[in-house]
Amino acid sequence: MAEIIVMPRLSDTMEEGTILHWLKAEGETVARGEELVEIETDKATMSYESDQAGVLHLIAAEGDTLPVGQPIASVGDGNGDGEGRQSDAVPAPAPAASEAPAATTQATAAPSAAAAASGQAAGTGQGGTPEGGTAGTPQGGTSERLKASPLARRMAREGGIDLAGLTGSGGRIVKADVLGGAPAPGGARPAVATEGPVGTAPRAADEIARAKGETRVIELTRLQQTVARRMAESKATIPEFTLQIEIDMQDCVALRAQLKGIASPSEASEHAGPASAPDDTAVPTFNDMVVKAVALALREHPLANGSYRDGKVQLHSRINVGVAVAAEGALVVPTVFDAEEKSLGEIARETRALAARVRDGSITPPELGGGTFTVSNLGMFGISSFAAIINPPQAAILSVGALAQRAVVRDGQIMARHTMSLTLVSDHRILYGAEAARFLARVRELLEAPAALTL
Repeated sequence: MAEIIVMPRLSDTMEEGTILHWLKAEGETVARGEELVEIETDKATMSYESDQAGVLHLIAAEGDTLPVGQPIASVGDGNGDGEGRQSDAVPAPAPAASEAPAATTQATAAPSAAAAASGQAAGTGQGGTPEGGTAGTPQGGTSERLKASPLARRMAREGGIDLAGLTGSGGRIVKADVLGGAPAPGGARPAVATEGPVGTAPRAADEIARAKGETRVIELTRLQQTVARRMAESKATIPEFTLQIEIDMQDCVALRAQLKGIASPSEASEHAGPASAPDDTAVPTFNDMVVKAVALALREHPLANGSYRDGKVQLHSRINVGVAVAAEGALVVPTVFDAEEKSLGEIARETRALAARVRDGSITPPELGGGTFTVSNLGMFGISSFAAIINPPQAAILSVGALAQRAVVRDGQIMARHTMSLTLVSDHRILYGAEAARFLARVRELLEAPAALTL
């Protein structure tokens, strides 16, 4: 009897997923816990392990986008009737859920028919494939699969590049191989309107189109589509308000200098000498100090650590601070869990590791979920202050500006001090002005007396 494998829910916000690459082929035997398929979700790309053992029969093809819970494969006993058991075991999907797979099947069927026709016209073998074999499959129909990273597959799919014509680096096709095989920019057909019928309006439209030059359309990735949808939802539905405060960071600058001065390699060579460079990997950044201060302030102001759902406010027992990281073509927010319980050094090491995994594409959905508050920093780009968009359903987001020496007045004297601007954007359904102001004031107190952050 065949056991059905459905599209798994790999994150708390996942509604559908895209099959990027089957790691096992039709008819192969899979073991329980063996990696089965690479799935692209709204947050990341990750491998899914089979929870069944047996012979694999595929239901969904690579490139198909299916809702959570929709069958993608079945695992049977391999007695030769797997195909029949597969069709018997798959439950009939609901009409609403079946629309997306049906549309995908129809959309892929037309190109296949066109490819077959063109193949016959060019003198190819039966089925529209070259007589030397199918693209990406060795002649003779062996089960060897084309090895490529998920990012390389997505880039090739979006750029219309045939992976079968590329040579992989070290036996596997990666991003650099796809970029090397991409068509030259001049090969793209300019999206310029042709000469229309005689008339003032068509001629004016043509001139306007030509004035823009060549137009290139960029398809959004699933992650970018999710970010766009959630940010539009946030601005359209959340009654937000903004508070801004200036922080005197002079003591934080002194504290970081002390920490940097005492940091050293864990095992110094006897020949290294006194000029050995300090180990900066455990030295907290100013953003790490902000994360720690925010976590401590959230413990004292639980409403700021809440969420708004279905007309009710939810208060969370754990304080999980999301740290916005700029990834390739998107903004990703990995989570520092239980941030108030971690030392500054732990937060520093964890945020560095999370940012590295975001940028190399190895971040997992669990590391991107569960956040109760978000910190976004553009200070490294010289931005003095900005108001970020709330990540729903969170109560607020804190925007961090650039730290710089500025003229301030102390005891009637003008002097240069290191200052930094913090901007809190809050959901008025959860936080009122006074509560948000008290929370932001507490963050300032902690940063202006940073010894409390080291306890």
